[in-house]
Amino acid sequence: MQELGRGSASKMSARLEAPVVQYQLRLGETQIAANPLIGTRIRLEFLGAIHCVHCGRKTKTSFSQGYCYPCMTKLAQCDVCIMAPEKCHYDAGTCRDPAWGEQFCMTDHVVYLANSSGVKVGITRASQLPTRWLDQGASQALPIMRVATRQQSGLVEDLFRSQVADRTNWRALLKGDAPAVDLVAIREQLFDSCAAGIHMLQERFGLQAIQALNDVEPIDIRYPVHTYPSKIASFNLDKNPVAEGTLLGIKGQYLIFDSGVINIRKYTAYQLAVHQ
Repeated sequence: MQELGRGSASKMSARLEAPVVQYQLRLGETQIAANPLIGTRIRLEFLGAIHCVHCGRKTKTSFSQGYCYPCMTKLAQCDVCIMAPEKCHYDAGTCRDPAWGEQFCMTDHVVYLANSSGVKVGITRASQLPTRWLDQGASQALPIMRVATRQQSGLVEDLFRSQVADRTNWRALLKGDAPAVDLVAIREQLFDSCAAGIHMLQERFGLQAIQALNDVEPIDIRYPVHTYPSKIASFNLDKNPVAEGTLLGIKGQYLIFDSGVINIRKYTAYQLAVHQ
């Protein structure tokens, strides 16, 4: 087999194009167009080294998708509030890195509905759309609110997830597209059922900080998948350093082989080689 590239793995880059999303594998400075690989036999090999994406230190275990343990315990981007934005403690003066928080958290965020393995509510920086939806493998998506900070997005999401799930079933995601739903109707139902909670947040932060997006239309997304597997088996490069098979498709951050699936984002900072 011919080696296509090697280096430190990053999550695949994805572009929303017609008719399907276009992907690139990223290994250090090397970028490999992934869509043309579909239908061919591919081999991914873990080369035995993991280097922290922040400090470059060699680490036996990747924490928070690519960090060594010391960085994971010190960096703002690895703090608990990244996974639970409503727990932001910037105002308390205890942010691990206030400058980082100002750049990434004190900026416009979007609360959205997405249909991947079913309807879910999610949040992301406004600048990360539509990338966030592509990374999650959503087949439909709709922004429903724009807020001024990451903490506010978490509070709105917490309000909505009493009505709508906030998780994706990755196994269902990889068995096919979820049945289409009316995201606009679900948005209106959420606004009605959560009206009191939305009003309280607007009173707390101001009308300009918590804004409903009533006039946005949903988008449909299609992924380059020739065949979905009937059974889902996941490769684990920590147990077996080789993932190999015929590439059937790509969805979210998953490569779908005839022999199993692999979440490339999970192996951020792993030194990998790709062969065809």
